[in-house]
Amino acid sequence: MKRQVLAALGCGLLFAVGLALSGMTEPVKVLGFLNFFGRWDPTLAFVMMGAVGSHAILFRVIIRRAKPVLAGEFAIPSKRDLDRALILGSALFGVGWGLSGYCPGPVLTSLAAGGRPALAFAAGMVGGMAAYGLLQRRRGGTVKAMGAGT
Repeated sequence: MKRQVLAALGCGLLFAVGLALSGMTEPVKVLGFLNFFGRWDPTLAFVMMGAVGSHAILFRVIIRRAKPVLAGEFAIPSKRDLDRALILGSALFGVGWGLSGYCPGPVLTSLAAGGRPALAFAAGMVGGMAAYGLLQRRRGGTVKAMGAGT
């Protein structure tokens, strides 16, 4: 378990450094990418291409292993259908991203700088997750932590 925590910490720190170096912790960069009819900034597209490209290659290499290095088995999602909750959640995420210029990774990195907009977004994000968990439990559903199975 300790190795998993250290690996997660290392990956998180690497991700944070990458976000900071690429400027993706600055909402103005993200909003510039989404501004197709003004001064469009394609920087985020290059960051996305690098992430998707490296994932596409490394996923195929890693999945050939008999098992992961830090777990007993691979946890690959099996659900492939689109349901109402996924579509509504995606739309809500997109609206929040477009209005604020933040998404979860960059806002957590930006919290280190102590900016009020990042703090306000993070508070709203945590509040939204808590509201989702409460609604799921009231409906009799379960709420799984990320990475807790498929």
